[in-house]
Amino acid sequence: MNGEELRETLRSEMAEVDAPPPLDAATALAVARRARARRHTAWACTGAAAAVLAVAGVAGITAIDTTGGRGFSAAAPGAASPRPTDTPPPALPTPSETKTGQPWPTGPDGRPQEDRTASAGTRHDQGVRLLDAIVAVVPAGYTAPENLPNQPADQLPRQHQAQFEDRLNGVDVWSYLSSVTLKQGDRTGRLAVEVHTAGNALPSEPCDLARQFWGMQGECQVTAVGGRQVGVVVRATGDDRFDQWAAYRHPDGVVVYVAQAGKLGTGPALTALPFSVAQLAALTGDERFHLR
Repeated sequence: MNGEELRETLRSEMAEVDAPPPLDAATALAVARRARARRHTAWACTGAAAAVLAVAGVAGITAIDTTGGRGFSAAAPGAASPRPTDTPPPALPTPSETKTGQPWPTGPDGRPQEDRTASAGTRHDQGVRLLDAIVAVVPAGYTAPENLPNQPADQLPRQHQAQFEDRLNGVDVWSYLSSVTLKQGDRTGRLAVEVHTAGNALPSEPCDLARQFWGMQGECQVTAVGGRQVGVVVRATGDDRFDQWAAYRHPDGVVVYVAQAGKLGTGPALTALPFSVAQLAALTGDERFHLR
């Protein structure tokens, strides 16, 4: 049988089949409704399956980030492993590296530090030196209580820290922060000094520099002391950690902040701030705070 004969045979067979009766309007509407119901059911099933898959995916990530904000920790026990086609996460820096991949500064043991804070060595000793310098300038009428044995770290009246800030143009930039609680009878306040070593990226304009201290803002004025231009925030706004602070950049680039607070915690406040604006500005030029 050739192609033409096959077509003729098919036409004959189709002609002999009775055509289906036409659907009336009610029947057609019922058919359409059933088809729509089937589509809705199919979508609902698909959505439920997606939700189950989403929950299963979340279960593969631990709820608490124990990597210090650097990425996700390992999947929970029994969770499904990532598919081979998944893109692997970027490699995380090792504990001896900064976020930029550069090694942390070398400690006194000859190995890179584990984090930003120096717990021993020359940098750590600079923080201690700064604390001693603060105690030495506490004015008459105030005392700086010493730390007690077994006192919680966050309640120590005398604190100091040396911290690696950044490596700029091949220069390691450090900051030293020390603070003491000031007592006047049963009244308490606080005095703090923060020093940033040369090479830092802090601004030079006195008031711009002052407003970089802990991100605090306030009413600032430039005060001339011994030929130096010092930015002094005389009234803080929106932040009560300190009432006043002064900022000065030495010619060699070292930046010194001196801050005072008339109240500490929930105890009664000091009757007056320890230093006047001029005295606070003068302290920024004290060579005991000029650390390299």
